[in-house]
Amino acid sequence: MTVTQQEEWNFDEIIDRKGTKAIKWSPKFMEMLFGTGDLLPLWVADMDFRAPQVLIDKLSQRVDHGIFGYTVAGESYSQAVIDWFQRRHNWSIEKDWMIFSPGIVPAINFLIQTFTHPGDKVIIQEPVYYPFASVIRNNGRFVLNNELLLKDDHYQIDFADLKKQCETPRAKMLILCSPHNPVARVWTQEELTELGKICLKNDILVVSDEIHCDLIFPGHEHIPFARINEDFQQNSIICTAPSKTFNIAGLKASNIIIPNEQLRKEFAQTMANVSIRGPTIFGGLALETVYNECEAWLDSLLVYIQENFQFLKEFVEKHLPGVKVLDLEGTYLAWVDFRGLGLNAEKLDEIMKKEAKVGLDDGAMFGESGKGFQRFNLACPKAILKEALERIQEAFKEYLK
Repeated sequence: MTVTQQEEWNFDEIIDRKGTKAIKWSPKFMEMLFGTGDLLPLWVADMDFRAPQVLIDKLSQRVDHGIFGYTVAGESYSQAVIDWFQRRHNWSIEKDWMIFSPGIVPAINFLIQTFTHPGDKVIIQEPVYYPFASVIRNNGRFVLNNELLLKDDHYQIDFADLKKQCETPRAKMLILCSPHNPVARVWTQEELTELGKICLKNDILVVSDEIHCDLIFPGHEHIPFARINEDFQQNSIICTAPSKTFNIAGLKASNIIIPNEQLRKEFAQTMANVSIRGPTIFGGLALETVYNECEAWLDSLLVYIQENFQFLKEFVEKHLPGVKVLDLEGTYLAWVDFRGLGLNAEKLDEIMKKEAKVGLDDGAMFGESGKGFQRFNLACPKAILKEALERIQEAFKEYLK
């Protein structure tokens, strides 16, 4: 491991992203998505923080070289991934298990195409990251919803229903979101073990999206699904990337970890068929740099995100009676329950966008059970979060209990 560069990270710095083609701040994109572009955005899961300076410097040095021809990742790329997961998650990955993808959502498309057939059924656990349902349907498969249970403001897996879904004819795959987006659960080993046993018994392949695995808060531990035991390792595909962790989604570097040799061969053939072979010059360099040299930046980031969450929670408790903030176990995405205001989901979102002028992801995007919730992106300077909350307080004042 390279010695981490020590530097001061100013997460309070407000950096103007307008005019940079960032979709999060694009009025045109928000107009298309939300019906209005004049919003303070706390929606899509990227950060408003500057990347670690060591990464900026490494990319700048590569730009200065001036030649950007075909590039191979090399041994240092895979070693950076291996070292990171061993160090942060006590998970031993072998180099041969890794298959590159430019992103996890494209990879899930290809996984569905590789391991299921049109008309087959894929299980998801709503409310959940909305592209899961889209990619299933877009590929001519059917969604089976093992809806999460909300008990005492805490989401749980409905294992009785999961058994029923797994026993459904033509059910072939479960897409697990771990940690879970948007409800911010970090699944325990006991929960994952029970889920894994049910899937094994019913020959259901587990595709685990673990993109948020590095964004974990005290009192919780991310358990890589394939780490639990050999049987689960052979019946799972783990999707990983540094993009959420270090805010480098635009550089396109993800790694699909497949310990099972036969599954890996089949997926590798699918990727070869569409000529997806390796990262770009900058994506590969970025992955190596952040995994090898930016761990201290991540540790500082997690402290700041936790402070933002505490600020959100205290503000809501004091100024937004009837609204609840659910615990943030992982991710930087807070799940907030507005159902206590007595508004229907459509009216709630209309007030949020048209009157508060705050761009949040409406809970209904994540499934029917997300109605009445809003997802807050906490990866922003505290001043932006504060302004958003003050706007919400003013817009909803007549509905507050």
